[in-house]
Amino acid sequence: MDIGGSGIKGAPVDLDRGELAQERHKVLTPHPATPASVADGVAEVVGHFDWKGPVGITFPGVVTGGITRTAANVDKGWIDTDARKLLSERIGQPVTILNDADAAGVAEMTFGAGRDRKGTVIMLTLGTGIGSAVFTDGQLVPNTELGHLELHGHDAEKRASTKAKEDEDLSWHHWAHRVQKYLVHVEMLFSPELFIIGGGVSRKAEKFLPLIEHVRAEIVPAQLQNNAGIVGAAMAAAGR
Repeated sequence: MDIGGSGIKGAPVDLDRGELAQERHKVLTPHPATPASVADGVAEVVGHFDWKGPVGITFPGVVTGGITRTAANVDKGWIDTDARKLLSERIGQPVTILNDADAAGVAEMTFGAGRDRKGTVIMLTLGTGIGSAVFTDGQLVPNTELGHLELHGHDAEKRASTKAKEDEDLSWHHWAHRVQKYLVHVEMLFSPELFIIGGGVSRKAEKFLPLIEHVRAEIVPAQLQNNAGIVGAAMAAAGR
């Protein structure tokens, strides 16, 4: 399961292949995205598959010990909520919950663009906000939230997310320039060998990645594209 700012989507996952075992099902994220209303959406998706068993769920914010600590793109009622308990009780199944970009990153490092890559690798998911997952020699540093780095006086995600592109009706060239500035800033701080660009926009990587310059690190689109979070959530639920 993948809880996003615009949609709640999920599917059973083949963990040997790192692929969805069935076509994913999606419902719109309610507004306001309160814990109770989002839990109803999660239950609807789980019910669509008549799923019985452990469920991995991603959340767009910091998650520690099943508690959601931040809520940048969902209702503030999520802050300090025991999300694991809430969602497990709502769907009647054991739940593992983790940061959405961390889940996507783990999937990409196992099955996708980061497989067998050493050194520092940074996965960035461009969507309603910007999520991040940082790896050193394959080991995750959880809950990094690099989308909230300040860039020219703003949260970076307010300038370089896919939502910013849509809200401001930016051309691919103009938006790519903003993404470039953000990547240059992140590279200055972390000096990664590889950037993996995920989120739904990764399906259109050819429209903007070739426009990005002045970044030393290799930049590649996520191979699992927008399914990476679902795969990573399933991996977490299975203890992988």
